[in-house]
This record gives sequence, structure tokens and C-alpha cells, in this order.
Amino acid sequence: MTTATSPSSEKAQPQLRAVRPSDAEALCAIFNMPGFRWGTLRMPFEMVEQVERRIAKSGQETTWIVAEVDGKVVGDGRLIGQSSPRRAHIGEINIGLDDAFVGKGIGSAILEALLDVADNWRALKRVELTVYADNEPAIRLYTRHGFEVEGRHVKAGFTDGEYHDLLAMARLRF
Repeated sequence: MTTATSPSSEKAQPQLRAVRPSDAEALCAIFNMPGFRWGTLRMPFEMVEQVERRIAKSGQETTWIVAEVDGKVVGDGRLIGQSSPRRAHIGEINIGLDDAFVGKGIGSAILEALLDVADNWRALKRVELTVYADNEPAIRLYTRHGFEVEGRHVKAGFTDGEYHDLLAMARLRF
């Protein structure tokens, strides 16, 4: 007798690379998925042109990568450095995945790659992010990678007609 493995428990081996302008359509499709949108502060019905502009505007302060599985873009992550000289030691992380690829190790691979850039290429001392307080899988991911909750923003996010708390999390390396 064989046991079926749940799709969400199967680990995928993503290929990570820099974002390309040609990724805009695939990223837009991901950004408009219900699960992705639920876990972010993005508005629904984002247009490809908006993603194209965001890719074109990302400069030297941003490391933007995508994860591919079998040639399909299934997630992305950004490390955005602060431009103020007094905050140059800080980076902000944003990660998102195709709804069908959550729980397969892709978020962890993206986060590890971004933290490698933060530590070994940018010498950042503080990496921070904001996450919905009820997004337990994301909080577990961030905690596994050394992030700690620093504070709670009460009713700071609005999703599906309700206000939700957000957590400020950071990883310090001083």
C-alpha cells in the first residue's frame, strides 16, 4: 500500500534568479491570487503594466529575485535597502508565492538567498518586515530564520472587509 503525499508537503527545488522585465505577466498573475493577496497589503486586480513599472523602477538599492520551478515563475522576493545614510544598515524584505506552491520550501529558499545578500554583499545589520499577525506559516518561516517580533500594529491592515493586526519583525546582526 502506498501513501499519497499531500501536495503542500512536497518540497520543490526552485531555481532562483534576478527578476526580468519579461516576468511581469507571471508575477502579476501571482500577485492577483487570493492566497497571495490575503497575506499582503496589495490591492486586488493589479495590472501587468503596474508590475512592469515596478520592475523598471527598481534600482541598485533593491535585490529582486524570482523562484522558478520547471521554468514557471512561482514566487518572488525583494530586499530593499534604505537610501537614507543614517538608515543604510537596514533592509526590508517582501516575499510572495504562487498559491499552489506554499509550504514547499520555496519561501525558505527565497528568504535564505535574500539574507545571504543582506549579510555577505550589503553588510546589512538589520533586516525587517511586516506580516499579518494571523499569518502563522509566514511567521514560522521568519522565526526559523532568526526574525523576532518587535511590535504589533493594531488594526493596521485591511483585508476582506476587516481590520487586522500586523507584526513588525526584524533580524539583527550586530
